[in-house]
Amino acid sequence: MIVSPCISICKSDPVTGFCYGCARNSKEKLNWKDKNTTNEWKSQNLLVIKSRMRGWQLESFKKSYIYKCENGISLEKKRKIDLND
Repeated sequence: MIVSPCISICKSDPVTGFCYGCARNSKEKLNWKDKNTTNEWKSQNLLVIKSRMRGWQLESFKKSYIYKCENGISLEKKRKIDLND
C-alpha cells in the first residue's frame, strides 16, 4: 500500500490549483481516494507532485511524508495533538 501524500496542510493555491501541502490538484486528490487507482499511478504521481515543489516546501513535504509513512499521521496532525495535551 502506498500512503497518501496528504500532510494535512489543505489549502489550494488560487492560481495553480495545487495544494500548498502536497502539491496535488483536485483531480489527483480524487484519484488517490479511488479504490481502482493502481499503485503504479500513485508512485508516478508522487514523483510528479515532488517535481512541482522547491526549497522549503519540498523539504517540509519530505520530512512530513516520511514521518506519516512511519507513524501513521503527518507532522501537522502530531503538532495539533501535542498542542491539545
